[in-house]
Amino acid sequence: MRRAVLFQHGLGGDDAQAAANWPETSNALRVTINSRGHKETPLGPDRPFSIPLFARDALDAMAGHERFIAGGISMGAAIALYLACHHPERVTGLILVRPAWTFTSAPDNMAPIADIAALLRRLPPEAARAAFAEGEIGQRLARDAPDNLASLLGYADRPQPLRFAEVLADIAAGSPGVSRQAVEALRLPALIIANAHDAIHPRACAETLAEAIPGARLVTVAPKALERDRHHQEVRAAIADFLAMHTRSPS
Repeated sequence: MRRAVLFQHGLGGDDAQAAANWPETSNALRVTINSRGHKETPLGPDRPFSIPLFARDALDAMAGHERFIAGGISMGAAIALYLACHHPERVTGLILVRPAWTFTSAPDNMAPIADIAALLRRLPPEAARAAFAEGEIGQRLARDAPDNLASLLGYADRPQPLRFAEVLADIAAGSPGVSRQAVEALRLPALIIANAHDAIHPRACAETLAEAIPGARLVTVAPKALERDRHHQEVRAAIADFLAMHTRSPS
């Protein structure tokens, strides 16, 4: 039986994003669900949207797997870390790709997401897009992190940008739901993947988590903003190596 891996997408992403970062040669079973408000998944009645809420949905999707590796990209990495801290009896390993949260609510790197969410809530999509691109944050991202800028501007192109702005605002202002003490108490293999030229996913987040999780391995890959294809290739290779080492036999 193949080892199951929950591998979640980032904020604004979907299962296609997860697939693009997943090694085709893996002998593990990847499970990805689209979080509320993403792709065709309805928003549902629960408010506010949060990493703990999305983590609960992801855990429900793993009902058929007693134990599994938890991983993801950005918000997906935060979901995985939350599950590892709150359900250590279920999670046997961690794969954190470009983490955007450590232990605090509304970290500074969430400010661009909060800004575009606020614009989408008060302006028509095209006006919000233009205002963000022309603003101080947009200009800084254009210079230092163009991939982040493209993702944020893309939120204005979603079918229901006003409704998705609610998800963006809640997640940007919310808590990852974990403490440093809980993370330091983890005893499981962990892979953490970082890159440069990324304002939403600063390397400092990855470094902080790598220092906190005992024995975690930190891998730096090509910047997604500069070399997208090479970035995905190196992410897939790092994950493949991790899985080859930690999925040899089921627990």
